[in-house]
Amino acid sequence: MGDNKPQSARIEANTLDAGAAIRAANRDAGWPASDWWRAYRDPQLDAWIAAAQAGNPTLAAAEARVREAQAMARVARSAELPQINGNLSLMRQHWPDNVYYGPGPLANTDTWNNTGTLGLSYHLDLWGKDKNATERALDTAHATAADARAAKLELEVNVVRAYVGLSMNYALLDLAHETFERQRSLADLARKRLQAGLGTQLEVSQAESTLPDYERQIDSYEEAIQLARHQLAALAGKGPGAGDAIKRPSLSLDAPAGLPSAMPADLLGRRPDVVAARWMVDAQARGIDVAKAAFYPNIDLLATVGGFGVTAPFADFLRAMNGGWTAGPALSLPIFEGGRLRAQLGAADAGYDQAVERYNQTVVGALKDIADQVVRIRSLDTQKKDAARSVAANDRSYQLSREGFRRGLTDYVNVLVAQQQLLRAQETAARIDAERLAAHAQLMAALGGGVETETDVQGGHPPHDESAASAASAAR
Repeated sequence: MGDNKPQSARIEANTLDAGAAIRAANRDAGWPASDWWRAYRDPQLDAWIAAAQAGNPTLAAAEARVREAQAMARVARSAELPQINGNLSLMRQHWPDNVYYGPGPLANTDTWNNTGTLGLSYHLDLWGKDKNATERALDTAHATAADARAAKLELEVNVVRAYVGLSMNYALLDLAHETFERQRSLADLARKRLQAGLGTQLEVSQAESTLPDYERQIDSYEEAIQLARHQLAALAGKGPGAGDAIKRPSLSLDAPAGLPSAMPADLLGRRPDVVAARWMVDAQARGIDVAKAAFYPNIDLLATVGGFGVTAPFADFLRAMNGGWTAGPALSLPIFEGGRLRAQLGAADAGYDQAVERYNQTVVGALKDIADQVVRIRSLDTQKKDAARSVAANDRSYQLSREGFRRGLTDYVNVLVAQQQLLRAQETAARIDAERLAAHAQLMAALGGGVETETDVQGGHPPHDESAASAASAAR
């Protein structure tokens, strides 16, 4: 069979350096619950995630692919069972009366040409080709089921992120309204100072000139809110009008979740993308065994029983039929195929190597995702405190500059600068709050999103070990 054999080996998660971020994280937390988004304590969010799970077309297509893969596995399983086929032909024939065809005893007469057969065939799967083809199809079906779970998790995260974005835009809209009201109050103060002879028309113009820009910001955030509603409706497979009923989110989140103590050892069975990649490795290993079995003879047991009748009328066919039967083995053996079988085996080996390397990359990427989210959450916690101090400091600066302007101790430019700095600090704080909420969802996804066991995502036994691939290559 040649010297071809798989060259890649699977990475074990425990052999990878998890990194300082993961080691330093809180390791007393459990794995995410299957309804992890309920940690936000917002019933409206719960309802929209349920709607998305029920109505999202992309998720429905993924579930249809699972049913298709399961059906193909049943097709492969049928090759291991005996096949029985029946044929029945009832034909009436009129014989011509001319020199070419006759005359003869059948000239110008009508006869029946009736045949009926029942055939049985059974492939002796001596080399395991059919069995391994069935296992390959089952492994592929399990991988497809895990992919569907990954698609469901991605949908849940997308709904949460869109909902968090909606909440952030409401917060930014509040800030825009507050800033607009502050600016309008400053414009009124500038006009009063002008009337009292303490100010100038320039100060009034400067105060009034920024009002349209704040109104534009209000319009912009109102637009963003409406677009976020449309996005949530689309994720749920609904029309844009369904999003009009979405009220302002009321998200709240306790301290961000830590990491499970068994991580990364249990990660392989928790992340649906990792589970899917493992199943594909097993499927490709079975493919090697299928390609290997093609080198050996095929032996089929065949049997046929039937009969025919040529003179009996339609109603008397079965009674007048002459019976017969055949039975015996059939052998086929590849003798010369121009290197096709070796090429197929080499392709199967290469396919296995590709599946292994995709699995390895998925494991590496999974640990990276977790480490990234741990670092991000830790950084956002620090940024939140920094942003709160910045808001407090800029608010004091604004209040002092406004009071100084009211008393005529400073000019309007100082007030304008202080107000803009306060707005930027408040917007930054609002965005950090939203990023913290979104980072929690990303961490839940990185940890597998509530998949409790490997069998939870694929509905069957856990993935095989590498024995299938090693057995396929060791015998060469």
